Amino acid sequence: MAVPERSDRAAGAVLGSAVGDALGAPFEFGPPGVLAAGAPEMAAGGGWEPGEATDDTQMAVLVGESLLERGGLDLPDVFARFQRWASGEPKDIGLQTEDVLTNGAPWDLAAALHFQVNLRAAGNGSLMRAATSAVYFAAAGRGATMDAARRIAALTHGDRAAWEGTAILHELVRLALGGADPLAALPEVLAQVHPAHRVRYAVVLAPDWHPELATEFNGAVWPCLGSAVWALRTTGDFASAVRAAVDVGGDTDTVAAVTGTLAGAVYGSGAVPEQWSRALHVPLPGWPGRVLRAADVAGLGRRLDEAGAGPGPGPGPVRRCGPAGGSGSGLPRT
Repeated sequence: MAVPERSDRAAGAVLGSAVGDALGAPFEFGPPGVLAAGAPEMAAGGGWEPGEATDDTQMAVLVGESLLERGGLDLPDVFARFQRWASGEPKDIGLQTEDVLTNGAPWDLAAALHFQVNLRAAGNGSLMRAATSAVYFAAAGRGATMDAARRIAALTHGDRAAWEGTAILHELVRLALGGADPLAALPEVLAQVHPAHRVRYAVVLAPDWHPELATEFNGAVWPCLGSAVWALRTTGDFASAVRAAVDVGGDTDTVAAVTGTLAGAVYGSGAVPEQWSRALHVPLPGWPGRVLRAADVAGLGRRLDEAGAGPGPGPGPVRRCGPAGGSGSGLPRT
């Protein structure tokens, strides 16, 4: 099999995330092993049409389009797009995300206020939408891509655990897009994780970890990322990795979306099964009648890669972002 070019890897990361999301959606909160037991792939179920992507992909598209249209990371713009999407009554939206987007607080306070009240915000909701931003910021280098991941995560998740998990995923995608083995680089990636969270991520990303060892439901950021890395590590092709992720059970759409992001960045868009791509469609609540297909999603990945890695200065700056880590901002310090 030919080694995929960078643009194919970029398209693969975004398309892979979307097809993983759609493949896993009908089995969300179900038992493990459904595909191995013969359940049909890209079938209807759980309120989803065959091949329909969920909030995971919808929010990733919004992030990616904001990055392209604003020429960089404009956090208020991303938040406003999220709010418009939430007002469009999506079929699925996380309870925490919904509260943050509808509680009336400003973009730079909403997630922090939610965390102060609930003291829990380490769900996988920022991880699930990271494919597009990971591709865009990859060319900016390790520090910049991990910082951008933390900032985008902090829009909806006040717990730094979610920021760090999203930062790890960004960096693994960056390595894969450049042709490196992201799993071999895990020790040096973990060294960049905030010390308060490094040990917990080291456990779930270790070579001997298995999803059955998880101490939380995989709707939490740690076992979700750990399960995705496990699926990539223990398989040898895109489809096998994503099927393994779905067969973990639980939060199947998001675990498979994160796995698809990684596997797509490693194997490229050409490795995505055509029957999965053919069925994929991504409706965008808040934008009536707008539906993206596989070619649109893969094209978005290529455009993000070109904007970040093409001629010129690379990814645009963090724009209108307010104080980084300032009092009450809910954003990580840089």
